[in-house]
Amino acid sequence: MKGENYLTKINKKHKDRLFCFIFGRDENKRWSLDLYNAINNTSYENPDDVNIFTIDDVLYMDMKNDVALIVDDILNVYEQQSTFNPNMPVRELIYVSKLYSKYIKMKNLNIYSRSLIPLPKPKLAVFYNGTKDIEDTVLRLSDAFINSSPDIEPDISVNVKMININYGKNSEVLEKCKILEEYSWLINKIREYSVGTEIEEAVSKTLDEMPEDFALKPFLLMHKAEVCDMCITEYNAAETMKALGEEYYAEGKADGLAEGKAEGKAEGIERIRQMLADGLINEETAKLVIENLNQ
Repeated sequence: MKGENYLTKINKKHKDRLFCFIFGRDENKRWSLDLYNAINNTSYENPDDVNIFTIDDVLYMDMKNDVALIVDDILNVYEQQSTFNPNMPVRELIYVSKLYSKYIKMKNLNIYSRSLIPLPKPKLAVFYNGTKDIEDTVLRLSDAFINSSPDIEPDISVNVKMININYGKNSEVLEKCKILEEYSWLINKIREYSVGTEIEEAVSKTLDEMPEDFALKPFLLMHKAEVCDMCITEYNAAETMKALGEEYYAEGKADGLAEGKAEGKAEGIERIRQMLADGLINEETAKLVIENLNQ
């Protein structure tokens, strides 16, 4: 199988995506706080105000969110996406329910109490850095609801702010969070240098050429091997998705039937889950491939 050839080359020790590695670590709370301020137009200055609250110990790979922060009783759930996914509101809803469960257990709160338990207010954001030119938008769970009874109002509302963080986009947001701007530059350069060359070489060249005044540079160089592994994993995951798409969508593409494509996607996802269970790929790579298959 062509897709399996790609997958067996992927580093099985990979744990995080690069975005999580930068913004989801306790040692980088200063950067996480800057990101929070940029998104929420606030001006907090004490990194100790940040509580990293990311889901990191769940059974299913699609339940693991990228970065979650609690700042001043605001629960911020952040995802970084290289492909547009209109299903982020329902995914964020699942993440938030898991995060609230974690919060309730941590605070020893009783949801059966006669008193109203206090919960942090959720704020949801997706940082998009894919190659398609997509404008900022708000993704709404209500857009997914089947409109069989238009007169009946839904009792659940979820809105997710999607922000294009590609280099040259959203200058105001990137200027407010310099580390996010540097991350944007990094991804842009890796993408540029990876055309016609090996991804390892593109990552290494990008890190070497990163401006000396970038605060992100010492951190990335200190963790150069891990950074390279993360970038290679994401790159290979994209290649795997392409290979699986070609194989599993073949029949649907031949006759143009949406049903054939849906069946092919389901088979592809099942194959990825089996490869994860067999230890041929790591959890994060499987998650990335399934995200792309779901587009």
